[in-house]
Amino acid sequence: MALVVFLRGVNVGGHKTFRPSVLARDLSDYDVVNVGAAGTFVVRKPGSRVRLRTALLRRLPFKAEVVLCDGRDLMRLETENPFGSEAPPSDVVRFVSILSKTAAVRAPLPVTFPPHGEWLVRVIAVEGQFVFGMYRRHMKTIGYLGQIDELCGVAATTRNWNTINAILRILKGQVSKGR
Repeated sequence: MALVVFLRGVNVGGHKTFRPSVLARDLSDYDVVNVGAAGTFVVRKPGSRVRLRTALLRRLPFKAEVVLCDGRDLMRLETENPFGSEAPPSDVVRFVSILSKTAAVRAPLPVTFPPHGEWLVRVIAVEGQFVFGMYRRHMKTIGYLGQIDELCGVAATTRNWNTINAILRILKGQVSKGR
């Protein structure tokens, strides 16, 4: 099964910039598909995780945190969609934070940031390596998303639900081709 690679904190605000499409091409032996500009890749021939991680980090022009997850774990998200079928309001974005390792959240859910007043980030569920939530489009949101690390006690990197759906489409294409 494929692996999904999430780079943390790259191509954000002019820091740690690189061209993901070039990196995917450089890793063609692993059959890498780039998903967007935030350092998200589907690796269809991953081989050894250690070798893949080493090859990936060697080709980046900076140090980066790499979070890996099995494609099959993401495939389960589609059937277990914690967001339901109702569309969110136009100023709300659904997201999934991928944890560097499985963690337990000791706080009762949902958790909102800030804790008082109108929320900007709401964490609604944690399942294994994944944290599900919603955020409002606001300048302060990115700072509150950073608090997910503290909530879970491990590093997390966040992608919107549309990116997760794009990954799922790639993974399904792989499954249907028998890869």
